[in-house]
Amino acid sequence: MSDLYLRLANTPLGQTAVKSLGLPSPVPLTRLQRPDQPFIEGDVLIGAANGTKAVASLGRTISASPANLFFASGAESLGDSELAGKKAKALDLSAPIENAFKALVFDATGIKNPDELKALYAFFHPTIKKLSANGRVLIIGQTPSSCRKPANAAAQQALEGFTRSVGKEVGKKGSTANLIWIAPGTDQHLDSSVRFFLSPRSAYVSGQTVRIGKSDPAPAVSQVKPLTSKVALVTGASRGIGEAIAQTLARDGATVIGLDIPQALNELRAVTDAIGGKAFACDITDAAAPNLIADFIAEHFEGIDLVIHNAGITRDKTLGNMPEHFWDMTIAVNLSAEELIDEELQKRKLMRHNGRIVCISSISGIAGNFGQTNYSTAKSGVIGYVESMAKHLKNGVTINAIAPGFIETQMTAAIPLTIREAGRRMNSLSQGGQPIDVAEAIAWYCSPASNGVNGNVVRVCGQSLIGK
Repeated sequence: MSDLYLRLANTPLGQTAVKSLGLPSPVPLTRLQRPDQPFIEGDVLIGAANGTKAVASLGRTISASPANLFFASGAESLGDSELAGKKAKALDLSAPIENAFKALVFDATGIKNPDELKALYAFFHPTIKKLSANGRVLIIGQTPSSCRKPANAAAQQALEGFTRSVGKEVGKKGSTANLIWIAPGTDQHLDSSVRFFLSPRSAYVSGQTVRIGKSDPAPAVSQVKPLTSKVALVTGASRGIGEAIAQTLARDGATVIGLDIPQALNELRAVTDAIGGKAFACDITDAAAPNLIADFIAEHFEGIDLVIHNAGITRDKTLGNMPEHFWDMTIAVNLSAEELIDEELQKRKLMRHNGRIVCISSISGIAGNFGQTNYSTAKSGVIGYVESMAKHLKNGVTINAIAPGFIETQMTAAIPLTIREAGRRMNSLSQGGQPIDVAEAIAWYCSPASNGVNGNVVRVCGQSLIGK
């Protein structure tokens, strides 16, 4: 749905009006234009605290782009920045800076105590105002739970508060800030996530933390078609976010099985026919559904690589006025069906090595919503399911979740105008997201090179001002 306020606020007259009235002034977000587009262009500055563990890996990834790479110099606490690689040029932060940076990337893995957090100030204080519109801030830290000393864990945990605050400061430019925590010795698994968070694909993802854990070495993949030869199941694929997910996975090379209720079969076929996929009509709350889905996969593909649990419904009522069937149906579709389908696929050994399971949670499952006790319960349950399942999956299979915020769909278009406008503006980017924003995040999870990303819940919400 079109955001009229966003368009008006970016006209000369509108800019004057919103400034004089103190209203939000959202910047149009730059999203991916073509699959072979470089993940980052322009000037990129890397900084690193002393004792760094990831700056060399960061330098290699960014050097593979056409970006102009610089490393921070002129500050004693940033001495290890020079390890960014031979392609990086020194930039003295103690001198006037003329560059307009497309990205500021900081390796904080070497920070061992709160005093050393001053390296963040040394790097960002002279550079943050030089971040361009639709820019990126990316910080790499060490997973706090892997730190042996309390002071080290405190310093690494502090990065989350810093990143979230920076995200709210740079959001007015349409820019984002995110944090990746890595387990010791896993910097070689950074490539896929760094490419995502620095690229236009992550336009509506900000203020997020991602954990990368130990895993098998990441396979080499095509950067244009990373999902070639993969088979994906997308539930709720006939429209909206599900349609965008199906199209995006197909764009990246996957063969897509689109699933939706029988009543939506015509719409579903239009989606799958356009991308060379297969349509399968099924009510996932039917007791026979897991077996029917597994039979379809076994018959046509003999296995599955990607399972995207997108299907969902809302049945809103305040708790005292909620009919029992509203509760039962919402839990069944949004939570129980996912567990039962996964269980059947695993039991029949249809989930292939290095497979991916992605579940859709919601900001409602994190912050709660008035009149949505059933929906919030289910979507919060999804988070618990993902975090627990991540510890039990084998053969390189990972499971993660996406928690969308205000996404422009037919469902949000039906919300009353005043509530819809409030939902759009209540995030750091002051605008609603698009279905493609959710789809791009799922495609990142699904990449074979994202095998260290497991058990995460990432909000695609423009950094909502409510919730965690």
